[in-house]
Amino acid sequence: MSKYPILVFEGIEASGKSTSLKKTIKYLKTKKIKYVSFREPGGTNLSEKLRSLMLNKKSALSNKTDLFLLMASRSENVDKILKKNYKKKVILIDRFIDSTLAYQHYGMKLDKDLILKMNNFLLGNIRPNFTFLSIVNKNNMLNRLKLRKNKNKYDNFDYNFYNKVQKGFLKIANKNKSVLLLNADFLFKIKDLNFSDRFVPPGSLKDK
Repeated sequence: MSKYPILVFEGIEASGKSTSLKKTIKYLKTKKIKYVSFREPGGTNLSEKLRSLMLNKKSALSNKTDLFLLMASRSENVDKILKKNYKKKVILIDRFIDSTLAYQHYGMKLDKDLILKMNNFLLGNIRPNFTFLSIVNKNNMLNRLKLRKNKNKYDNFDYNFYNKVQKGFLKIANKNKSVLLLNADFLFKIKDLNFSDRFVPPGSLKDK
């Protein structure tokens, strides 16, 4: 594996994924390790504009339109950020290809094969080295969302949707050994999945 891996932080809303990413950035800065970070949707200037379209609370875009805007944003990020820094810097990404499957396929029921083909077309052979998946239980997730001041469209789904998405993330993780689970609230229990060897212990991403 390259000394400059691609690290992705995934999870549903209010799961703590962005907090984990920020702690990782702080650690890399302390160690003076070169890195670049971007979020999806978002990233480049154009990608951030597409993000605003997608996440606007008043948006009436269809699920299919969301998917194509997301892929357009990803195309910009791959060409202008990811490929430019690949194996030159640690690349940190707040949401990536697993989120698209979890939200657009498992949550919104869009075609899985189409999403996979689009990702393969955009990424080629480039894939994350590790994905940190933050999981969270219902009460903690909903309580955290209530405290969130600046909510977007994706913060306003009902819990059934988020539950489908989180289960989708876990199905993806079950097939991918590079996914490491972060228990965001210490209360969530995973049943019928053999993830015990891939849990990152609470506090492992503490500030150094």
